[in-house]
Amino acid sequence: MLFIEHHDREEIPSVSRSFHQHAFEPKPPDREWPRYSSQPWPAYRFVPGVSPHPRRHPSGHSYGQREPALQAPALDRWRTNDAYLFGVDLYNFAYWWECHEIFESFWRASGAKSDLGLFFQALIQVAAGNLKRCMGSPLSADRLSKAALERFRLMPQIYMGIDIRMFERDVHASMNNSRTAPALIRLQVHVDYTEP
Repeated sequence: MLFIEHHDREEIPSVSRSFHQHAFEPKPPDREWPRYSSQPWPAYRFVPGVSPHPRRHPSGHSYGQREPALQAPALDRWRTNDAYLFGVDLYNFAYWWECHEIFESFWRASGAKSDLGLFFQALIQVAAGNLKRCMGSPLSADRLSKAALERFRLMPQIYMGIDIRMFERDVHASMNNSRTAPALIRLQVHVDYTEP
């Protein structure tokens, strides 16, 4: 895979050396992909067994911080919802655990069975599937991706700025290995914050 990035285990304090032999920290599939928010990146991409837990470990990048508690985004105002835009950025740049935190907060606020809740649950499942691939668990990854695809099938073509049909095709291609990188989210918006 082209998006693998390894850390020297000695640089990460108190990480067990009994990590899964196939676990790795991913790199962004496309560093030139547009950004939709200007929020700074976390210090690292959390992958269980590779890096310290962000909230539980004293060396975690979010240690001592509360989990996000966000209100459900309005369907017609997603373009101005910085938390949503940052969640998409985190996803696209392989911060899958971190984007999951944002999307889960939206999922809870939206109601698990609402259309918006099902949308966020599907995004969470795709992100978790990508993370499972990094952890060397392809069967779990495929199960999560298939569950997400079932939810996406119920959605209209464009939802919360995402071309759902295109994203579905890319997720499916990642599952069957006809695509070497994870599916990326391209929002139907003209805002592009670039890295300095």
